[in-house]
Amino acid sequence: MSETPSTRSSADVETHVFGAEVHQLLKLMINALYSNREIFLRELVSNASDALDKLRFEALTDEGAAALAADPAIHVRFDAERGRLWIEDNGIGMTRQDVIDNLGTIARSGTARFLEQLSGDRTADARLIGQFGVGFYSAFIVADRVTVESRRVGVPSDQAVRWRSDGQGEYTLEAIERERPGTTVELEIGADHRDLLDAERLRSILKHYSNHVAFPIHLDGGAADDRESANTVEPINEAQALWTRPRQELGDEAYREFYEGLTGDTRPPSTWAHHHVEGTQSYSLLLYVPGQAPYDLAWNRDDRRGVRLYIQRVFIMDAAEQLVPRYLRFLRGVVDSADLPLNVSRELLQESPLLARIRAAVVKRGLAMIEKLAETGGAPWADFQRDFGAILKEGLIEDPDNRERIARLVRFSSTRDDAPHSVGLADYKARAGDGVEAIWYLTAESVTQAKTRPQLEAFRARDIEVLLMTDPIDTWVVGHLFEFDGTPLKPVSEGPPGDDADSDDAEEAAAASDARVERVAAALGERVGEVVLSRRLTDSPSCVVDPIGLDPRMRRMLEQAGQPLPPIRPRLEVNPAHPLVRLLGDLPDGDERIATIAELLFDEAVLLDGGELEDPAGFVRRVNAMLHAAWAGADAAAVRSPDHQPEAPNIGSPD
Repeated sequence: MSETPSTRSSADVETHVFGAEVHQLLKLMINALYSNREIFLRELVSNASDALDKLRFEALTDEGAAALAADPAIHVRFDAERGRLWIEDNGIGMTRQDVIDNLGTIARSGTARFLEQLSGDRTADARLIGQFGVGFYSAFIVADRVTVESRRVGVPSDQAVRWRSDGQGEYTLEAIERERPGTTVELEIGADHRDLLDAERLRSILKHYSNHVAFPIHLDGGAADDRESANTVEPINEAQALWTRPRQELGDEAYREFYEGLTGDTRPPSTWAHHHVEGTQSYSLLLYVPGQAPYDLAWNRDDRRGVRLYIQRVFIMDAAEQLVPRYLRFLRGVVDSADLPLNVSRELLQESPLLARIRAAVVKRGLAMIEKLAETGGAPWADFQRDFGAILKEGLIEDPDNRERIARLVRFSSTRDDAPHSVGLADYKARAGDGVEAIWYLTAESVTQAKTRPQLEAFRARDIEVLLMTDPIDTWVVGHLFEFDGTPLKPVSEGPPGDDADSDDAEEAAAASDARVERVAAALGERVGEVVLSRRLTDSPSCVVDPIGLDPRMRRMLEQAGQPLPPIRPRLEVNPAHPLVRLLGDLPDGDERIATIAELLFDEAVLLDGGELEDPAGFVRRVNAMLHAAWAGADAAAVRSPDHQPEAPNIGSPD
């Protein structure tokens, strides 16, 4: 790699062999290094930007260079008929030796060597982005031949140089005359890639990757020598990167306009945060919380396209997992740093201490914005909870270091509040008072379903608030969030609080319990684990309780994920004060109505718990038979038989 390239000449044109096994290297790069062919334009525009930056630095000490640096610009031209694309700058340019060093040796970055020569504040101010010296060769992804013409500032016009190669292992050099300093790169676009030679396509690529390059970019459809028309074209890029400007220079409207341009979202953001971090390694953050969610945000957990990563204002990628955790994937904005390590194609982030610091900053600022919304309240906070509240809850599982902070921001529905997702854990504790024993919760498919659960009856009777956890993620949350601010979270299946075992009603119920419990248990057999009289029920006749605390929704989710689970044998609790349960004690032994009532008690309890019946048709037939019996007053001896069509069943009076 470090050997002097060999040369041979013919007339005024010299042919050189690249200082590396270039044919194989370029082939590898074209097929493997870059995953997106559009990257070539980003790299060539970045090189042009570097050349303009180098001229800006030289202008600090050279009056001649200062005059040339007065009107920096990058021109992109194309000729679709001829299959040509040109990228031209009026930057520092290259000498013959610069061309040999920078273009004749793969992975020898002129920008890297230039930065090595800077020191002090000039280094801190450098905006050059070249790291590996391979970006230029991405041109061969789309080009059959590449020609570079360049003249260095301070070099006579007749000492310019032309470099040309087809990427097959050799390149040619020749002296040319060039009127103005700078560099022009001409690409002879391959037949398979000429769809790129379209004004709108090129405009889209340039705005996507290079919209915030510090110098104006002009796009023109004329030929390379059509200078006059090209110079009249307005810049297509914004040039000024809003996030690089001091906050005191920017108003709310500027931030809102940038957000709309960044996201295409016409609804203004709820809030934003803008920070510059200076030091040996510096970076900028501009983060937004949107005012509304895209339709697919909830389930598309790996989509974190909202926060864009820039390296010195050149777009590199939509921020990867290393920068934005999944539970903050709704954030939008920009991260810009010159120091983040990338792979050679600049398409993947590499682990580094700076990367960890930036990720921590994104999390810190993101949570701070959400806390600001919570403090302000009102419609923006309600909208946030509706659109992003369930996603934020994922952080309780994924980010244990910030679990307590996130726990203060999540919201749930409640038996005390009709507004959905409006009650926080701190709100619950404040309303419960100092003697709060636990934060009680119930998981369910919906608020409506939750409020019909029999398990809540004892809590209502004791005026105890229960959080209704109805987001799908809530089932997982309660498996990781065991307490809040010293108070345990408990499911209502462990309640109700208090002990009524010494009451007269409890003693009377216990005395009459054996026959009814035994009859139900015998009728249901292996379908239940046990049957007991309930202390939690006041109105409903029965309820089921999973012995391991696994609600039906969690069980279904695990089964759909392929997780094998043992057959469920729930505990059935029956209300001794309910007429149907009392009837069980009044019927004679062997009466088939005992089995009918027992099965109805169980099926109703399963349905109210959000479960699924093993035999829905049998349940419907039994209910229909009982309805018929109630209206017709006939004998119901054979009601339990699923194939029997009762003539006039009589279920008997529960009293």
